[in-house]
Amino acid sequence: MADFDWITDQAKFEQLVDELSGTSGYALDTEFHRERTYLPHLAVVQLATRDRIALVDALAVDVHPLSRAFQSDAVCVMHAGSQDLEILELATGTVPARMFDTQIAALFCGYRTSSLGKLAEGFLGLQLDKSAQLSDWTRRPLPDADLRYAASDVAHLLELRDTLISQLDERGRLQWAEEEIERLRSKDRSSPDPETLWWKLRGKTKLNGKARGVAQELAAWRDQVAKTRNRPPRTVLSDMVLLALAQRPARNAEQLRGVRNFDLRRFKYTEQLLSAIDRGTQLPKSAVRLPPKKPENLPNVDGVIALCLAWLAQRAGEEDLDMSVLGTRDDVTNLVLGQHSRLSRGWRDSLVGRELRSIIDGAAALRVNGTKLELLDRAPS
Repeated sequence: MADFDWITDQAKFEQLVDELSGTSGYALDTEFHRERTYLPHLAVVQLATRDRIALVDALAVDVHPLSRAFQSDAVCVMHAGSQDLEILELATGTVPARMFDTQIAALFCGYRTSSLGKLAEGFLGLQLDKSAQLSDWTRRPLPDADLRYAASDVAHLLELRDTLISQLDERGRLQWAEEEIERLRSKDRSSPDPETLWWKLRGKTKLNGKARGVAQELAAWRDQVAKTRNRPPRTVLSDMVLLALAQRPARNAEQLRGVRNFDLRRFKYTEQLLSAIDRGTQLPKSAVRLPPKKPENLPNVDGVIALCLAWLAQRAGEEDLDMSVLGTRDDVTNLVLGQHSRLSRGWRDSLVGRELRSIIDGAAALRVNGTKLELLDRAPS
């Protein structure tokens, strides 16, 4: 394991940002916790160039200047960067303008694992120590073993990117990987509408009438309290209690005492809770935001979907791709119903989307030939 710098000084961090901005590419990872707070608690940012590895103490340093590197021409290399991007956007107000995700790239090289350790072993012949995955990254000082673990997460990303690009070029799939990485980079990470938060409740389908309005108001109120107190929403009010109050709205503290798994003695927001319940019971039907419904009176398309899925599975196998990467059942269903589908865009459209549409439209048919399916053109000769 190469040496690394532990940066706790703002000036040294900003010098590092200047270094990153002037390179062709740098590796990045983060260590954070989100179990006890509303927003992820960023603790460490790991950064590496071809020449050095730096671990930044995000508890001591304002990482916002990292946005300068994000807006430079340097490519930011990450592994499985979805959560990192969310946290970095919160911390810096932006995400890298150019990025490469080694997890996504590996999927197009036939890999079906998200583990950085497996990729480092498979592509580079290296074994990474993952013993500190469950460490508390907010404690100080951090043990040397934890710091070395954190450094190992970025130490080989640039080399791994080089190897992956070479293999993607050989397979003619570099553009495919770049499309998927750009989808991740440009994903909308804005906060959901408070009025739709109740859609995430598992028992929402059991709610009817006024109960939906109460659930809508309670979920929005719970989220606001959690945000203000920087606590996970479920620690303010559990989903079970929220659903119980939506189905049987309490009008006073005495009725709250009868709610199962609800300890009123430790609850600090009784009046606010009762006010939210009251608002929900009085919410006009037109003000209740309902989850999107599947269109009614749809034709029975299960057979067509099954046929398309069979062809999709075979094409995924032929291309050495995990089927979930190529397309999901929802993707196929949306395509069959003429709705927005990933299979109608980009590399998926070129590879399999057009073939599936020809099957759906009746322009092509599938024939069983031994253990394989064959696509037959049904156009008149």
